[in-house]
Amino acid sequence: MDRIVVVVSEPKSLATTRGHLLLALRAAGYEVHALAPRDATTVRWLSENGILFHALPMERASIALFGDTSLAFRLYNKLRELKPRAVLTCAIKPIVYGMPAALIAGVPRRHALITGLGYAFTDRHKSLRWRIVNAAARLLYGASLRVATTATFQNLDDRDDFRRLGLLGRTPANVANGSGVDLERFKVVPLPEKPRFLMIARLLRDKGLAEYLGAARLVKAVRPEARFDLVGDRDPNPAGFPASEIEAAVTDGTIHYHGPVDDVRRLIGDSRIFVLPSYREGTSRSVLEAMAMGRPVITTDAPGCRAPIIPGVNGLLVPVGATPSLAQAMIRLIDNPNEAEYMGKNSRSIAEERYDVHKVTAHMMEIIETGHQAAK
Repeated sequence: MDRIVVVVSEPKSLATTRGHLLLALRAAGYEVHALAPRDATTVRWLSENGILFHALPMERASIALFGDTSLAFRLYNKLRELKPRAVLTCAIKPIVYGMPAALIAGVPRRHALITGLGYAFTDRHKSLRWRIVNAAARLLYGASLRVATTATFQNLDDRDDFRRLGLLGRTPANVANGSGVDLERFKVVPLPEKPRFLMIARLLRDKGLAEYLGAARLVKAVRPEARFDLVGDRDPNPAGFPASEIEAAVTDGTIHYHGPVDDVRRLIGDSRIFVLPSYREGTSRSVLEAMAMGRPVITTDAPGCRAPIIPGVNGLLVPVGATPSLAQAMIRLIDNPNEAEYMGKNSRSIAEERYDVHKVTAHMMEIIETGHQAAK
């Protein structure tokens, strides 16, 4: 039986974002091992589904050029012990330390899945701290991806940026349609009549939280019936959004903050329009879930954000950081309810056509099993 090791930095993603792929790998006859920081709920899910778990302590946020050497050694030792035929690494730390470790450990097939570029590639103000992090990320990505068997991105912009920066060498570069969405789990719910907006994101500046709060204030000044909901957890990231600003927006009635929510279906169903003013994404899972449930989407004309959106068909695109434009898009869909209904129906159709988790998983399985499905 072929053995595959999947390495992630966010353990909950094993059951949520990667769950369908892990089950497909097991159904295809692989002995599946998962390496990640320990999370009791995730460990239970993996055990129930016949996937072997190995705890791998790892801080998800930040990278250090000469730090994390112990992580690289732990990865190498575990891969040498398990002797898998393939390894799949997801997110920056598993990739930049996992690919060289897998090469030295003699793993024949080494697959990197770049699910988004995060803070290291998205600081709009180009601060000194960002320049240092960006330089380190480019150096580490370049060294690790050159020894990968394949590199898979979740949007064309990310792939093209890595090619332009010379970070791929001769490694075949693929593009998958995000991580897919479970269309049976996220079913269409009719749009409510009241104008209710929803944003789901980790509490990071790069997600466009300041723009969402600012647009909400502008809209409520002229359309006081509008409601704005926010779901998301704090994040130990250099671009973390101040909790005080969220609290102030709750206190003055601008938003309703729900904190982190494990099952977002009810909140999506209660919303009329989904909003994500992010500066950059891989492909947002929350956007795909909202589309699957028949929601029009307002997001930015930015890498990874624009990919699922056909402007005027299933949503609207606004410039990054443009709070007034975001507010105008919101007002447009409040004042044109038929357009919102039209876009919501199209969102579901696009989700079915391009982002069905079964189709995305089949594509990922092809990449893992053949190793040469390079996108053109």
